[in-house]
Order: sequence, then C-alpha cells, then structure tokens
Amino acid sequence: MTREEVSSTVKSYILKEFLPGEDPAELTESTPLITGGILDSIATLKLVTFLEDQYAFTVKAHEVDVENLNTISDIAALVLSRK
Repeated sequence: MTREEVSSTVKSYILKEFLPGEDPAELTESTPLITGGILDSIATLKLVTFLEDQYAFTVKAHEVDVENLNTISDIAALVLSRK
C-alpha cells in the first residue's frame, strides 16, 4: 500500500461523507480538515472508525488529534506508520 493509495482512499471518503457536491480539486493533501472546520468532533470520530475498518488497526485515543488527523497527508502518515 502506497501513500498515494491511502491518500486517494481517504480523500474519496471525506468528499463522499463530509463534502458532497464539492469540487474534488479543492481538497488537497494539505487542506486543513479539523482547523478548517471540515471535520467536527463527530465527523472526526466517523473518520477514525472508517480508518480502523479500512486498514484494520486501532487508532489510540491520544492519536485522535489535530497532529494526526488535520490533513490528508497527516492521515496517510498515521495509516502507513501502522502497516
């Protein structure tokens, strides 16, 4: 699994679940998801559940933060650190 594959999967999920109808080009690897207001606390938990189901690992409570989940790039790094 490559970083590009993870990023693409996560981007597709975010567009479908949280940004329906938005221009996919507007969501980049560095778009701020939490600090930019795209993900609130409930959406963040939905994203964590998706990651756990999709990639078969458990996100620890201390990892559910801006540092690990604020951008697609951050999320891909978290996923790849577990594989």
